[in-house]
Amino acid sequence: MRKFNIRKVLDGLTAGSSSASQQQQPQQHPLGSREPEIQETLQSEHFQLCKTVRHGFPYQPSALAFDPVQKILAVGTQTGALRLFGRPGVECYCQHDSGAAVIQLQFLINEGALVSALADDTLHLWNLRQKRPAILHSLKFCRERVTFCHLPFQSKWLYVGTERGNIHIVNVESFTLSGYVIMWNKAIELSSKSHPGPVVHISDNPMDEGKLLIGFESGTVVLWDLKSKKADYRYTYDEAIHSVAWHHEGKQFICSHSDGTLTIWNVKSPAKPVQTITPHGKQLKDGKKPEPCKPILKVEFKTTRSGEPFIILSGGLSYDTVGRRPCLTVMHGKSTAVLEMDYSIVDFLTLCETPYPNDFQEPYAVVVLLEKDLVLIDLAQNGYPIFENPYPLSIHESPVTCCEYFADCPVDLIPALYSVGARQKRQGYSKKEWPINGGNWGLGAQSYPEIIITGHADGSVKFWDASAIMLQVLYKLKTSKVFEKTRNKDDRPNTDIVDEDPYAIQIISWCPESRMLCIAGVSAHVIIYRFSKQEVVTEVIPMLEVRLLYEINDVESPESEQPPTLSTPVGGSSPQPIPPQSHPSTSSSSSDGLRDNVPCLKVKNSPLKQSPGYQTELVIQLVWVSGEPPQQITSLAINSSYGLVVFGNCNGIAMVDYLQKSVLLNLGTIELYGSNDPYRREPRSPRKSRQPSGAGLCDISEGSIVPEDRCKSPTSAKMSRKLSLPTDLKPDLDSSSTCVIKAAEYVELSCTSGCFDVKDNSFSRSRSSSVTSIDKESREAISALHFCETFTRKADSSPSPCLWVGTTLGTVLVIALNLPPGGEQRLLQPVIVSPSGTILRLKGAILRMAFLDTTGCLMPPAYEPWKEHNVPEEKDEKEKLKKRRPVSVSPSSSQEISENQYAVICSEKQAKVISLPTQNCAYKQNITETSFVLRGDIVALSNSICLACFCANGHIMTFSLPSLRPLLDVYYLPLTNMRIARTFCFTNNGQALYLVSPTEIQRLTYSQETCENLQEMLGELFTPVETPEAPNRGFFKGLFGGGAQSLDREELFGESSSGKASRSLAQHIPGPGGIEGVKGAASGVVGELARARLALDERGQKLGDLEERTAAMLSSADAFSKHAHEMMLKYKDKKWYQF
Repeated sequence: MRKFNIRKVLDGLTAGSSSASQQQQPQQHPLGSREPEIQETLQSEHFQLCKTVRHGFPYQPSALAFDPVQKILAVGTQTGALRLFGRPGVECYCQHDSGAAVIQLQFLINEGALVSALADDTLHLWNLRQKRPAILHSLKFCRERVTFCHLPFQSKWLYVGTERGNIHIVNVESFTLSGYVIMWNKAIELSSKSHPGPVVHISDNPMDEGKLLIGFESGTVVLWDLKSKKADYRYTYDEAIHSVAWHHEGKQFICSHSDGTLTIWNVKSPAKPVQTITPHGKQLKDGKKPEPCKPILKVEFKTTRSGEPFIILSGGLSYDTVGRRPCLTVMHGKSTAVLEMDYSIVDFLTLCETPYPNDFQEPYAVVVLLEKDLVLIDLAQNGYPIFENPYPLSIHESPVTCCEYFADCPVDLIPALYSVGARQKRQGYSKKEWPINGGNWGLGAQSYPEIIITGHADGSVKFWDASAIMLQVLYKLKTSKVFEKTRNKDDRPNTDIVDEDPYAIQIISWCPESRMLCIAGVSAHVIIYRFSKQEVVTEVIPMLEVRLLYEINDVESPESEQPPTLSTPVGGSSPQPIPPQSHPSTSSSSSDGLRDNVPCLKVKNSPLKQSPGYQTELVIQLVWVSGEPPQQITSLAINSSYGLVVFGNCNGIAMVDYLQKSVLLNLGTIELYGSNDPYRREPRSPRKSRQPSGAGLCDISEGSIVPEDRCKSPTSAKMSRKLSLPTDLKPDLDSSSTCVIKAAEYVELSCTSGCFDVKDNSFSRSRSSSVTSIDKESREAISALHFCETFTRKADSSPSPCLWVGTTLGTVLVIALNLPPGGEQRLLQPVIVSPSGTILRLKGAILRMAFLDTTGCLMPPAYEPWKEHNVPEEKDEKEKLKKRRPVSVSPSSSQEISENQYAVICSEKQAKVISLPTQNCAYKQNITETSFVLRGDIVALSNSICLACFCANGHIMTFSLPSLRPLLDVYYLPLTNMRIARTFCFTNNGQALYLVSPTEIQRLTYSQETCENLQEMLGELFTPVETPEAPNRGFFKGLFGGGAQSLDREELFGESSSGKASRSLAQHIPGPGGIEGVKGAASGVVGELARARLALDERGQKLGDLEERTAAMLSSADAFSKHAHEMMLKYKDKKWYQF
């Protein structure tokens, strides 16, 4: 008789209650098949969430500044962001909490500090002497609007101009206002009856710091004497002023005006300008004034020792140049160069050899900040070539439509991609090195390779090296090269499905080990690429056309309605000849005149030259069916070991053997169920559900969603006819109605498909009270696909190759794969594909699947290592057998029969771990009740694995595997637009990223170890550099006073002479800057305290020394006094001639 053990019962009860409190419901298993205990090493303390770096072009830039000594560039944006650039690889991102637009930036040159002026009338002082810059002080103007700031070189007094025309002075050390104010009514003529307008310019005379030049918008310029507190000269012009610049000698200045003119003034001749120039005006005969032009928004006046000065300006084009691109004009002596830009100019700065305004400027480059680019022009070379930009600012060259992130890739991948990408570089750049080269790199603690892949609206795919928190473009692939370009509006078959960007990338599936790449595009096309280092010419591009039909005529037995043969091999020699059908790619129509069997894009029929890199292996296109355009592809997977690619959409699933160039499987989603379909589906003609349009891919226009919609699934986002961002989310929480879908993707070492949300338009359009739930369910889409080697049925004794299919209704179906032997047989014998009958159910659309072995280790899908396939002819036969070796298998095939596996399945609502082959649910976790998961990935971290999820409510969560214990749950970022939803992805080693704006990638980490090492990995912006020597005044200038005049600003602006400023004028706000934590002790609290203590010790020591010296001097003075008295008495009565 068995002994009853009360302790075991109690242990079981406590274990059950604790698991219930964590929402875990372990499945009870019959005796003898209990799940073996797997030791899990990951704990909550291994996780911490923090942002690491931001890459890409600053979105909506608004301001520009440069430190000529530190060689650091700063860019401010309309959203209050601040981006700092040093040498390539040294970048920094900061954010003003208010989010107000940055209107101006001023470096404290060579001081490691920066002043930012914001549109909300605040000034901020940033400390750049720490790796993560922080605000030291802020000053909020309460009664006046800030319009312009000027900080003279090596001065601590900042001039602040306002909208009312007044100028206030701020001490940048204490960030307090001086009592000295220049009032507008004192500056202008007393007789003037009108207000001069806001201050648009302030600068001091390069040769006399006591003279301040003030430009008012109306056209008045005033030279103000700071000491005498009155105007020396007033210069008036009848056109509004946009900017002013000095000649370095301080005798002349130049103004740019709203009518496209430049006026040059002598300081001492205020009556009229010395010269008036209209750079782009047509000179009329009879001495008439030239025609007015567009405003010259900015002008700079830079001198050289050896030649004519440079006058550089933006704007000023004549009004008749309609459609002409924005220009920067460089006038040098008699030559005028007009440099066209791709985007409108936000600001520009001339980079000069000296920081001193009273010396020859010697300009060597112009940095031009455009709306969507940063351009650097070399002034020293003929033709003004541009410098090759080393920063990763071209992410948005074409709008990003999807992205994928791979950490811990094979080590030979990055060099291979770099070598083929190096041949793509443009020529004609300046031969000089990039001149913005300040700062120092951080110490890269991460040694593993990381690659980011971005898919774009123009059909291009870019590979980026993202190792050690840097970013560099490696290689660019243009997928549109295989298609005929439409030349006129009449010849545009593709417009029937997508009006714009017909080649846009939706999903990327990549196998890093085999280097096989597969993309799905918006025009329902799939292209498979193979990597090669050899150039080839493809005579005929291999092509297949697939007819995915969705139509149910018989409710009782849906599988009886078999679609016709669905493959049309074009150009690919199939070992099994399929009778060619009449599917010409040009045009074809059914008997009732509807378009039929026509793909959306036309593949080129001429030979295609393919450069080293990714080369087209096969093009697959879905075709029109009886007037219906093909539905967009919602999931995609490729397996290099099996030689198969599979994809699905709202209609069904298709599998293609890309080695034999044949279609293996083509089923409607319902037909996958066979007789096991849990839903009763009504007959329905596809014509009722016409889908005319593409998904929203290119969302440069920012859309936001209402707060109450944030918890709703994007899988039913509404779409417009053209490519535009779907911003409104689904009106009900019924996840079964979803028709779109985030693609199947596997992050570890597998073939990954991209995260992309696509929507069946017809479905959202017809969403009304008349649409029944049965109708919704009948549009079940394929949302996840995963090739693996596992147990397909409960009765299986050993694992075998199979495909797991997830749908939007939360169903997982298993398809068995029977592969022929490797070598020649693989190319001759067919692959046999058959549904296994295995069906699993979860709540919400399936997002991700993965498999663990009996020890809980991740089992990557089988893959074939990369080999060069474009080998010379004589080696061809020999290599063929090597190349087509037997299928490489995952570790599971060597397991004993008694050992089991685990399937990890993540849906929008929950995660399950299924024990195989028994198919019992071992663990279950309800991830979210009120929201839904946007992205879920099974990733490696700290020699273990976990499930990482990003929810639409902004939470990032991680769960242990296989037990699904919650390890991390942090509120990070709410779903504010679909761009974040479709680009967010996790990868190994605690890394993640998403597209934070249309032009920028934000990287973050959820690893505690990476967070701790981040400080060391970040670059240093500030490096100790000696300030260049001031220009020599020369003997005669020193003798006759012709050199620069200095000014004691402290005496003039200090509290003792100017008094205190009005308290109601501005409010001082101390900032959190200077404290980076104990880690950054150099500029943190510890460092500050240590420095303060040292300073006190030194001060005490110096005071002691001073006391001793004072005593010594006093006794010396006493002795001298006595000695002098004695001498006086001795010689008192003697005459001068007696000495």
